[in-house]
Amino acid sequence: MNVKQGSTTFLKVIIFLTGIAVLALCFFWLPLITIREPKAHPGVYSLYPLLVYAYGCCIAFSVTLYQAFKLLTYIERNNAFSELALKSLKVIKKCGLTTIFFIVSGIVTLKVIAKITGDDSAGPISLSLMGILATSIIIAIVDALQKPLKTSLN
Repeated sequence: MNVKQGSTTFLKVIIFLTGIAVLALCFFWLPLITIREPKAHPGVYSLYPLLVYAYGCCIAFSVTLYQAFKLLTYIERNNAFSELALKSLKVIKKCGLTTIFFIVSGIVTLKVIAKITGDDSAGPISLSLMGILATSIIIAIVDALQKPLKTSLN
């Protein structure tokens, strides 16, 4: 096994473990919140839009992980400069933009809920803004990788 294959295998393992963590979040932790919160606060249905946004982010992130896994497979097979790799980068970029959309929608919902209930939403909103920053950095990196790939294919 050469160095390139060892590093791509390591990255594939990291992606796989991250995917397991996202699946655990979607199938174990978020349903527990869905069951527990309505019992603790009957008559308040403000949790459901936030759950839709959370599941939307999880789905977009899972698709991104799958495309990154495929991209690493292309790199292992020496197809890094191919149309398939470019397509994977485009899907990763679109999923990043989708994630930002869901996070911004969640921020708007949090602001509305905070206005109605009088709660302070600064903590969750600041964490959401950090998520937008991290996602924006990933989108910028993917865009920087996409441009030379487009020119090499033309």
